[in-house]
Amino acid sequence: MKIWTVANQKGGVGKTTTTVTLGGILAQQGKRVLLIDTDPHASLSYYFGTDAEELNASVYDIFMHDGIITADNVLDCLCPTKLDSLFVLPASMALATLDRQMGMQNGMGLILKKALATIADEFDYVLVDCPPVLGVLMVNALAACEKVIVPVQTEFLALKGLDRMIHTLDIMGRSLRKTFDTVIVPTMFDRRTKAAILSHHKLMTDYGNKVWKGLIPVDTRFRDASQAQSPASVVFPKARGVIAYGKLLQQLEGY
Repeated sequence: MKIWTVANQKGGVGKTTTTVTLGGILAQQGKRVLLIDTDPHASLSYYFGTDAEELNASVYDIFMHDGIITADNVLDCLCPTKLDSLFVLPASMALATLDRQMGMQNGMGLILKKALATIADEFDYVLVDCPPVLGVLMVNALAACEKVIVPVQTEFLALKGLDRMIHTLDIMGRSLRKTFDTVIVPTMFDRRTKAAILSHHKLMTDYGNKVWKGLIPVDTRFRDASQAQSPASVVFPKARGVIAYGKLLQQLEGY
């Protein structure tokens, strides 16, 4: 089971779109895919029409589970989607209280990793959508993964946020004694604007080999797909944004 975390400490850069689109493409390829929403705003959950506030269980229950976490504990929290092999572990607003409740507990950063280990045989891929805040949830998502995908909007304010995210990965890497396989993904690129072109140039200059050589363009089909509560790869398979994510996936998988 491959675990990829989609993270950036700046909001509005395309984290949820990246998670959903990559997950959708993988599921259409016949892979068993789990998308995990660790953001209290629950954008990923709502994308698929799931309101965790009305569910009996969410990812919050995994964090608050007393004792040993079992596969049944995790599987009971999952929600189906319109794709048979794509599932969502939804978020809830209660996640916003975790830092206050668990911030100082020993082992608090490894809960998600341990939970996913119990269902390693159930899925081929797990993609974790992170909140734009460094806290218990992002720490768990980073500790659990083998690859970090960092979407970055091609505009200058987003580049400042990227500096902070890369610094966080350095700190977390030393703490966890691991080196993150990091891929920076330029998103929302509009080649008609000088600002986007200059931002992309600076991104390549500053981060070099960490940056995916492709671009995710501005594409209104992503918004339309969210209204359909289905990945864009399903409802608009020939959209330019979907094609771009398909190329990104090829690099992430190493071919």
